[in-house]
Amino acid sequence: MQPRNMSMSGVVDLAAVKAAGEAKQKAEQARAEAARQGGGAPAAGAQRLVFDVDEAGFEAEVLQRSAEVPVVIDFWADWCEPCKQLGPLLERLAAEYAGRFVLAKIDVEANQLLFQQFGVQSIPAVFAVVAGQALPLFQGAAPEAQIRQVLDQLVQVSEERFGIVGAPVEPGAADEAAAAPAAPAGPHDSALGLAHDALDAGDLGGAVRAYKNVLSDDPGNAEAKLGLAQAELLQRVQDMDPQQVRKAAAEGPADVRAQIAAADLDLVGGHVEDAFGRLLGVIKRTAGEDRDAARVRLLELFEVIGADDPRVGAARTALSRALF
Repeated sequence: MQPRNMSMSGVVDLAAVKAAGEAKQKAEQARAEAARQGGGAPAAGAQRLVFDVDEAGFEAEVLQRSAEVPVVIDFWADWCEPCKQLGPLLERLAAEYAGRFVLAKIDVEANQLLFQQFGVQSIPAVFAVVAGQALPLFQGAAPEAQIRQVLDQLVQVSEERFGIVGAPVEPGAADEAAAAPAAPAGPHDSALGLAHDALDAGDLGGAVRAYKNVLSDDPGNAEAKLGLAQAELLQRVQDMDPQQVRKAAAEGPADVRAQIAAADLDLVGGHVEDAFGRLLGVIKRTAGEDRDAARVRLLELFEVIGADDPRVGAARTALSRALF
């Protein structure tokens, strides 16, 4: 989640930060006014939780609004099947978070300029804009637990760094967003069984293909995501010479590829915290493609261990600090 300033490349937008502080006071006043009105007319500045955005309205709907509330952006297209899984989930979470962030939906087919400006490579892709700064959150249909962790981090950083506490929502907005249908998750027991059998038999290529087949139909299937992450990890290390990999990593601390390969070996060997720490070190020391490669591999290793493991939670917090 490395910030990218939308108006001045690489420079913190101090005006936006100042505006965020002023917006915090206005939001708190609006909340107090809404409480005094006891459910009457909406207070000034009340937010819609979910809305569509195009290029013409981007500055007002996203950039200016981001001084008052974190704006999460969902890049989607009608032909994108994973988008149809992720979109309703994000809408439901927007209702649940009740104004701590709002969700802007951007159809990439109709808004190619925004698609290019954000550097989106594939969809679904989810970004946030906070105080005028764009933050890449995640790409693809991530598990709900992982999305919640990312949103929690976003809200926390928005409050602590920029003083943004969100704003009141329009009456009925939360109910409307909550009514979005949950992402369907049909049974795939047979296909998952074949994938597990292939993994147990050491047919890593077959296991990878089988898990991907499940995920193509059910992108949110947590069991398939875990199996795929495990199979891909084993596939990466099966032809490695551990001695050579560790030697290259020891001799080349700046060699990002060597460090990533060593992290894979660390994890396979049961040294989970060493693997996470190695990649976090790379992320702190690098930028650009090198940093992104280490970040992506770290997220893949999180999938292998599972979101419920406390070591993953600690590493996610460290990752957030390193990127912000």
